[in-house]
Amino acid sequence: MARDIDKTRSKAPAGSTNAGRSAAVEAFLSKVQSAPKPASGAAGRLIFALDATASRQPSWDRAMHLQAEMFQEAASVGNLAIQLVFYRGFGECKASKWYTEGDALLKAMTGVTCLGGQTQIGKVLQHARDEAAKQKVGALVFVGDAFEEDIDQVCHRAGELGLAGVPAFMFQEGPNPFAANAFRQIARLTGGAYCPFDEGSAAQLAELLRAVAVFAAGGHKALADYSGGRGAEVKRLAAAMKALPRR
Repeated sequence: MARDIDKTRSKAPAGSTNAGRSAAVEAFLSKVQSAPKPASGAAGRLIFALDATASRQPSWDRAMHLQAEMFQEAASVGNLAIQLVFYRGFGECKASKWYTEGDALLKAMTGVTCLGGQTQIGKVLQHARDEAAKQKVGALVFVGDAFEEDIDQVCHRAGELGLAGVPAFMFQEGPNPFAANAFRQIARLTGGAYCPFDEGSAAQLAELLRAVAVFAAGGHKALADYSGGRGAEVKRLAAAMKALPRR
């Protein structure tokens, strides 16, 4: 059963003060095809966060199909634990337990329904930071269509998440320019990536999420193996991610 983030949040660590896809992400999506087995040892951890507010209701069934494929791709990478986080309604923001089985993970995700409310991306970022303070989190994946918060406050949270070594991979459904701007900034501040999507993006999204899952499970070495021999663009992307904290 999911727990309410506001009621279970740990203390924060001290001291932390409509364009298309970027060329790097586009190149990455077009090249990656298969993933290596992750290294043995402790499981990597990936947080998968969803905007479940009413604005996504008209396309929820389509988005759920895409998100389900993304979940299945992530779950197919061994040695990886995934936590589902979602927000909706009046201040409702919940986090599931950590899943290592794809079927249980998918069941939890498909049980989420939309409810009117404002975005709570700041809470998601803070939750990811708090989880990382307890135990290493390899990456945050976020799927949403809107942004209705104070950009400076959310970017502050993003900066803290970046200092914690957790890249945020921000997937935007639809053309909202305010969301696009915010998502790009969050991705930049955390060392992650931004990618818009639509009904025709399922295959590309699955490939990108698998790459994120490989990174979360095996770190830079696994990502380098994943992108090896894929061409100059992929190698440049992998090189750019070397700026992220080493695992």
